Amino acid sequence: MKDLDTEETLAANKQRARDYFKAFATQDRAWLDSNVAKTYIRQDTTLPFEVIGPDGVMQLGDVLLGAFSEIDLDIQDVIAENDKVLVHLRFRGVHSGAFGDYQATGKRFDVMVLDFFRMEDGMIAEQWPAIDNLGLQQQIGMI
Repeated sequence: MKDLDTEETLAANKQRARDYFKAFATQDRAWLDSNVAKTYIRQDTTLPFEVIGPDGVMQLGDVLLGAFSEIDLDIQDVIAENDKVLVHLRFRGVHSGAFGDYQATGKRFDVMVLDFFRMEDGMIAEQWPAIDNLGLQQQIGMI
């Protein structure tokens, strides 16, 4: 079994997690196909659909990038251990399109996000997001 805690592996896992956010925001299909496992699953009970593999990530991107513009995914911290990576970031933007049944308000938002990734064979295999959804909904006027 490979040593999952080598400095090189940890650095590669951290970089892959960082790069995921850029690829997500730019809908970089080639990067997603090369770095997100076909069996990847986003463990997210707040979505009305499952996010599985690169196709699922693209679908999620279509939804979020359709609802929000001027997106800034500002990575604050990245921590890695074994095959896990935790990313703390700020998700900022403008509510410029429909978000579910809620029409665009043009309001800016700035919320905290934690994303916990599991890597497998040099690919992102699983993701658990923790987004300040209440803060987002308050800032864009949903509640």
